[in-house]
This record gives sequence, C-alpha cells and structure tokens, in this order.
Amino acid sequence: MYMRVVSVNVGLPREVEWKHRRVNTAIFKAPVDGTIPVRKLNLDGDRQADLTVHGGPDKAVYGYPLEHYDYWRKAVPETLSTLGAFGENLTTQGVLEKDLNIGDHVRVGTALLQVAQPRMPCYKLQVRFDRDDMTRLFAPSLRCGFYFSVIEEGAIKAGDAIEIVQRDEHRVSIAEVNELYYTQDIDRDLLERALQVPGLTVESRSMLLSRADGH
Repeated sequence: MYMRVVSVNVGLPREVEWKHRRVNTAIFKAPVDGTIPVRKLNLDGDRQADLTVHGGPDKAVYGYPLEHYDYWRKAVPETLSTLGAFGENLTTQGVLEKDLNIGDHVRVGTALLQVAQPRMPCYKLQVRFDRDDMTRLFAPSLRCGFYFSVIEEGAIKAGDAIEIVQRDEHRVSIAEVNELYYTQDIDRDLLERALQVPGLTVESRSMLLSRADGH
C-alpha cells in the first residue's frame, strides 16, 4: 500500500482540569493545513509539556497509523474522529509498526527522519480520553505508533509520501521492540539482536535491559 501522511497535527501545552486537579499537557493536537517546518526537536507550532518524559531528539516527531483508529473506536467509544487524538504529529496510512525498523531512515516531505522507538504510554492518554484505564488498554494493544528523530530538517504536509530510503541491517522492527516491552515470555534471541542495534535509544535500551534482568 502507498505510504503517506494523512494529517499533520500540532499543539502547545495547556492546562486542563482532570480528576479535580490541574494538568499541564500538550497531548491535545489538531490537524493543520499547509507545509509545516520540521526542526530537530519538534514541528513548528508543536511543543511538549513535560520534557523529562516527552520530547527531545529521540521523540521529535510522533507518528500513529490511521489504521488503528478503527480498532480504538470499537474498544473505546470515546475515541475521537478528529485526527491527532493520540497526540501524534503525523497520522499515517499504509505503514504499521511491523514495517519500520529501529534505525531506518525515512523521507517524509523534504525532511529525513530516523525511526527511533515505540511509544510508551503515560497518564496523559487517560486525560485525553477521560478514561482511567486508557494507559492499561494502550500498552497491551501493541498499537503504539513510532517516534522519529530528525536527521535533516525540512517540511511536511498532509499527502506527502513516506519513503523508506535506508534499512537498518539488524532488522528489528518497532513492533518487535514493543513486544519485548510488554509480552510475558521474552524472545531471548530477539532481545540480543535488539540490544545490538546502534540506533536503539537510551530509553529503549534501559527498558529492555530491565526486562532482561527481570527474567
């Protein structure tokens, strides 16, 4: 299937009230028209609220497949039809977690991105969907989306093709790393292979080593 960007979504931090407390979050993204510059740390018009767990070079751009929306509309009736509902910068079509390997180079518009890591959900998803169980539902679904780092700054717009221009030789997919995060029985061979990937982020490496120690 043709891989493309369906929607480009951005948002700035805002304070919202949730469970009788104020929460500062940038998970509320909205589609934007036109060509959007992509910088080393984010898209123009986009920011992260808590830089201790969000943002940074390894999480500059977050992609989430449009294909997962159907699943969530059935599992979670509160799922919005508005794209960007999961806090993604790029709503994609034709590319899933199994199709992207850690370290792959991907051309989107005039920007060159590198596949960095799966998303690990935090409680901000609960705020976005107003459901206490959203984080618990998200992780085992393995519908995590994918973070990119920015190799070359450029610009992206809805409708742009997503082109994989260089494959990492270790061939460890986002889906496989996500499975290593959450599945009960760890594939030791896959774990060893994943830990050898040069593009594996510090966060992913720490998570995988922690799981290995636990087994």
